[in-house]
Formats: sequence, structure tokens, C-alpha cells
Amino acid sequence: MNERIRVPEVRLVGPNGEQVGIVSIGDALKLAQESDLDLVEVAATARPPVCKLMDYGKFKYESAMKAREARRNQAHTIIKEIKLRPKIDPHDYETKKGHVVRFLKAGDKVKVTIMFRGREQSRPELGFRLLQRLAEDVTELGFVESQPKQDGRNMIMVIGPHKKKAEAKAERVAARTKGDEPGEADASTPDVA
Repeated sequence: MNERIRVPEVRLVGPNGEQVGIVSIGDALKLAQESDLDLVEVAATARPPVCKLMDYGKFKYESAMKAREARRNQAHTIIKEIKLRPKIDPHDYETKKGHVVRFLKAGDKVKVTIMFRGREQSRPELGFRLLQRLAEDVTELGFVESQPKQDGRNMIMVIGPHKKKAEAKAERVAARTKGDEPGEADASTPDVA
């Protein structure tokens, strides 16, 4: 270990963050051995370099746990996809629109694809009008992130939510806990004798 360190002295920080001061490298290693801790360099560019007495294994474990917790709390935006045909039945359109509404309420982006077959390819305005109608129907929940564009036999549009994924998740949790409170359900349902 002494072979790698070429500086004669270091600024030493104790295990509880207290400043020990500038000590020789040999004394710092001796202190680390006596207290059964590791001597870890925390600021190599400082003059003299700053070293800290710590349990390095515990430090690594705690930093890994913090990183895992941060990853768990991240909200990942997912792109959901809905496929339509230009000549869609009104009831089927309402069903597909319901799916888009559900996805936007959950904070997900929605990629709406209109698939053209045969002669439908010569009438792209039908698909464009259908996408515009869908965008108008969900304006309170989302906005058109990417305008409709023709891509071979398909026309594609992306709708993004107004709310972020984390906000939508927090609202769902709040609504779920509010609905579980006793007395709330009893007040809304009439008594039938």
C-alpha cells in the first residue's frame, strides 16, 4: 500500500468527520490500523491530499443502497401504443379513446398509429382527421407532442400527458387512501330498507 502513495503527508479526517490535521502517511496508516478502519483518499487533487478514516465496506454498501433507493423512486415514462383504422366504428373509437385517456391519466405518452390498407392509402386525410379528432377529445389530459406524419402505410402521432408520471402516481395513491377511509363509502351510498 505504501508503494502506491507517493506523498509524505496527508490531511486526515477522523471517522466522525473531525479534523485530525496534517500527519505523515505512516502515522495515518498506523491510526487506521489501531482503530480497525480503512484509510481512504477522498480528495486527491488537494495539497496535501485529504484522507478519511472509515469502514470502506460499510461506505460502499450504504452508497449502493442510496443509489438503489433513488432508482426505485424514479418515474419512467413509458410510450403506450394504440392502433386505429381510418374507417373505425364509433363504438370502437370510444373504446380506443378510453384507453388513451387511461394512459394519459397514468402519466404515459401515447403513440397513436393509423394503419392504411389498400385504397385507404390514397386517402390520408381520413387518418389525419381522425387523429385531429382524437387530439381534440383528450386536450384536457394531454397535448400533441408530435404532429401526425405519414410513415409508409401508417400515420403516426404522439400525445404527451400534461401531468408527469410521478404526479399521476401520487394522485392515484392519494385517491386510494382517501377512498379507504371509514365512513366515506357509507355517506355516498343510500340505505335501502
